[in-house]
Amino acid sequence: MKEISLGLLGLGTVGCGVVKIVENHQDKLKHQVGCSVKVKKALVKDLHKDRLVNIDEKLLTLHAEEVLEDPEIDVVIEVMGGVEEARHYILRALKNRKHVVTANKDLMAVYGSELLAAASENNCDLFYEASVAGGIPILRSLVDGLASDRITKMMGIVNGTTNFILTKMNNEGSSYEEVLHQAQALGFAEADPTSDVEGIDAARKMAILATLGFSMNIELKDVQVKGISSVSEEDLEYSKKLGYTMKLIGIAHREKEKVEVSVAPTLLPHAHPLASVQNEYNAVYVYGEAVGETMFYGPGAGSLPTATAVVSDLVGVMKNMRLGVNGKSMVSPQFQKTLKEKEEVQAKHFLRVHVKDEVGVLSHITNLFSNKGVSFEKILQLPLKEDALAEVVVVTHHASLQRYEDLLEELAGMPMVKEIKSSYRVEGEVAV
Repeated sequence: MKEISLGLLGLGTVGCGVVKIVENHQDKLKHQVGCSVKVKKALVKDLHKDRLVNIDEKLLTLHAEEVLEDPEIDVVIEVMGGVEEARHYILRALKNRKHVVTANKDLMAVYGSELLAAASENNCDLFYEASVAGGIPILRSLVDGLASDRITKMMGIVNGTTNFILTKMNNEGSSYEEVLHQAQALGFAEADPTSDVEGIDAARKMAILATLGFSMNIELKDVQVKGISSVSEEDLEYSKKLGYTMKLIGIAHREKEKVEVSVAPTLLPHAHPLASVQNEYNAVYVYGEAVGETMFYGPGAGSLPTATAVVSDLVGVMKNMRLGVNGKSMVSPQFQKTLKEKEEVQAKHFLRVHVKDEVGVLSHITNLFSNKGVSFEKILQLPLKEDALAEVVVVTHHASLQRYEDLLEELAGMPMVKEIKSSYRVEGEVAV
């Protein structure tokens, strides 16, 4: 091979990062794959827009076919975002025997199986390392580095926006609304932050991680999702007092052949490695039967970190081209998907309730917990400034999700209970 030609779909933050790395790391790329690499064409929406990289305007186009139909373009890099249009373009590229690298987690969470099958049919590579956790090589680690192990659990902070918000709330005592506005001003949160703060972005990434880690086809609809928009300063203060730090945690857990996948605000002991992950950084904690516990940490987004993952996938494609093994890396899921029922999902929970400040109320509540088979690990009762109200804060022992939800439903209907203020999952044990 004398030269590899690239076509870019999109030239935004990540696309500009890809161009910078390709231009500035030519010596490294030549050493890795034995030939030079160049960007031949880039699909954009505006030919004259100011960009984060200097690029010859002759390389820009408004027409996708100039990338997808050009026989000289070997690899298409999709960094345009969106789902349906990106899916259409990638399928066309694969049909035209072009290898594809994408950073699109939304696309891969919804259409990953279809696109990977199309790549295999056309003897093409489709790599997507940058779709999860930015510059952290977690997907390659699962597929290659831990290929011989059996992964039993993955816990991750896989959304930088929510981690930034919770870090600021926890450290500064600010409200959710205040920190969200700050995150938007700094560019860590979109104008419409729904996908991030309601856990949807993290759920897409956990579906991809679970699919690869457990070798079964986990879909977005299989992920139980709860966001951070209802988290209050009081929740974080009680968490601290009880020895916990709150993070938006994605959990994928396999026991025998049954799995659960969820994303939710979760209380972690201060000593847990994930509890120390601050601001916009991401981390994924992986449990394997052989390797034990490992953690992958780094920037979860940004132009150059994400572009580094994209270009690393590009290097993988080019090495396969030299060896003549493109399209051979896809392995069909080994196991049929079997999701746990609610009765099989075991967890500890944090619960905060406002009740009437009367004699016997705590006794009624403890009787309800006992009848539902949910025991206390910790319980606090504190008076409130509001007349005749008290606050009860509970951390339970492990109980099935079904029992816990039944308990919440009955608790909400008790006449002495004014309001269930909050409820969160708890992972790990606080050292005494």
